[in-house]
Amino acid sequence: MKRVIVGLSGGVDSSVTAYLLKEQGYDVIGLFMKNWHDDSVTISNECPWLEDSNDALMVAEKLGIPFQTVDLSEQYKERIVDYMFNEYERGRTPNPDVLCNREIKFDVFMKIALDLGADYVATGHYCRKNTIEIEGKPVHRLLAGVDGNKDQSYFLCQLSQEQLSRTLFPIGELTKPEVRKIASENNLITAEKKDSQGLCFIGKVRLPEFLQQKLKPKEGQIIEVAAEEVLQKRTTPTFNTKNEELAFNAQKVIYSPTDGKVVGKHQGAHYFTKGQRKGLNVGGTPEPLFIIETDVDKNLIYTGQGKNHPGLFRKALFVTNDELHWVREDLALKVDQTMEVMARIRYRQPLQKATLYQVDGGLYVDFNQPQSAITEGQFVAFYQGEELIGSGVIS
Repeated sequence: MKRVIVGLSGGVDSSVTAYLLKEQGYDVIGLFMKNWHDDSVTISNECPWLEDSNDALMVAEKLGIPFQTVDLSEQYKERIVDYMFNEYERGRTPNPDVLCNREIKFDVFMKIALDLGADYVATGHYCRKNTIEIEGKPVHRLLAGVDGNKDQSYFLCQLSQEQLSRTLFPIGELTKPEVRKIASENNLITAEKKDSQGLCFIGKVRLPEFLQQKLKPKEGQIIEVAAEEVLQKRTTPTFNTKNEELAFNAQKVIYSPTDGKVVGKHQGAHYFTKGQRKGLNVGGTPEPLFIIETDVDKNLIYTGQGKNHPGLFRKALFVTNDELHWVREDLALKVDQTMEVMARIRYRQPLQKATLYQVDGGLYVDFNQPQSAITEGQFVAFYQGEELIGSGVIS
């Protein structure tokens, strides 16, 4: 019997994951990850992890599997929380869920599991894995979950072949309603439990309040820039090479206070992100204001009216080589090679047609259609069919 350690989070997905593996004859152990107890940063008055660990324990008892809790809060603070604060301070917008998978669940947690004699680690992610052979070697493919509405492959876009070789995703072939049905038929306490929101494993986080505890408020101006002003700045020059065109399309517009008018005040540019609409508290405009750019050095926020404001759109983005990751290392591009893919720049975004161009310093992702709110620090993931083949941090 192969031993599988399941990351039991106290939710319905991981509960059914453990149930299915036990049914398949694996030797299953449930492990709950405690990822937070830093009193210097309050997260919320409720303490969801206590409730979650109790639910996880009750599921383990019901299934008759061993259960224990591991405290990963030190590594979580170092690798996720500190990184987040650092990124926001730099004016970038990180994705803690992608990082949590790469750094915590499939690294720290996986090492603990292997030390406990596990052959595999399993999680309740809605995605699938299969293995093919290329030149006599196994190659693991990360595939989208069958439930298009819940597919979580994007969150796993930084996993490596080594990590995938040790991972199982039992619910990837199921839809969410099917998962709930299995939980309910087997009287699992989590059957009707609502899906957790907020930071991976921390629970109900209100991001601005969370950030304010480490990044000090600093009053600055909100500037509204007219669409015409952006269009003037973006007049397309003639290009001599494809690289020049890509560099131009991937470049963000640089704004200065004289490009628009002051319409309000904010408490710190580092709390805000491109494409954001909520939290500006500026009224009186015919259409809602969206953030088109933040400048953390000068503590300014630039906004534009309406979700079709040209300041929100760019046709290409760039990923530096050191922030580029191929899940399928055998498909990695060499300099001057190109590849047609489907790509997304955020979870739940419908896949978009794009072409990858590998150059000396990194990779351009050139979209067929301009994309709204391409945001530094977020991840772009690229797919061939239903397979996620690689990803990178937008620079």
